[in-house]
Amino acid sequence: MGQQAIDVFRSCIPLLQALSDPARQDIILLLAEHDHLTVNEITEHSTLSRPAISHHLKILRDNQLVAIEQKGTQRLYSLALEPSVGLLKQLIHTVESTCDL
Repeated sequence: MGQQAIDVFRSCIPLLQALSDPARQDIILLLAEHDHLTVNEITEHSTLSRPAISHHLKILRDNQLVAIEQKGTQRLYSLALEPSVGLLKQLIHTVESTCDL
């Protein structure tokens, strides 16, 4: 496996770690059912505290899985999967082209 393949794998580590947490998976699935939600609305659908939800949203935002829109005093969270899906597609392509399948 070449250096390029290793680089693609390494660049996916933070994204894969973000996706590996069940609480973050639940948030992604919840946002997939709604156009946008506030932290409080997400908390209403979870057993986690508001600070815990905020922590998970920060990780999702840092990994370009959610976007924030400010409307007045509210911060609305929505899915923003395109950059991350592109990275995962690049990983799949790299595996397919460099590994014997």
